[in-house]
Amino acid sequence: QVQLVESGGGLVQPGGSLRLSCAHSGSTSILHTIGWFRQAPGKEREGVLFITSDGYTFYADSMKGRFTISRDDAKNSVYLQMNSLKPEDTAVYYCAAALFGPLTTTQAMDVSEYPFWGQGTQVTVSS
Repeated sequence: QVQLVESGGGLVQPGGSLRLSCAHSGSTSILHTIGWFRQAPGKEREGVLFITSDGYTFYADSMKGRFTISRDDAKNSVYLQMNSLKPEDTAVYYCAAALFGPLTTTQAMDVSEYPFWGQGTQVTVSS
């Protein structure tokens, strides 16, 4: 079975950086899209960044220029590099994977399209 495990979360000061990792195992060759959602207390889960098997990326406009997604197939991992972190970035970050190839950012960020999820990793940005 497909399994996703996030790591790399923690406490950082505003302006700092973190790199989150999503290790995937199982029948991951069937996965077309892997990416990241986040959910802050009292808020809905929102899409952050996604990457397809073809190397296309989808991202939220608010993350552009600060967050970067990448993959390393040799290590069976997808990474979320987070720079210039702000307190509003505080959330639980979830790795998710889907079988489809999104055509738009809206499609890529539709949580109902993702059958595979990690357990989440906490990111806290505070002074």
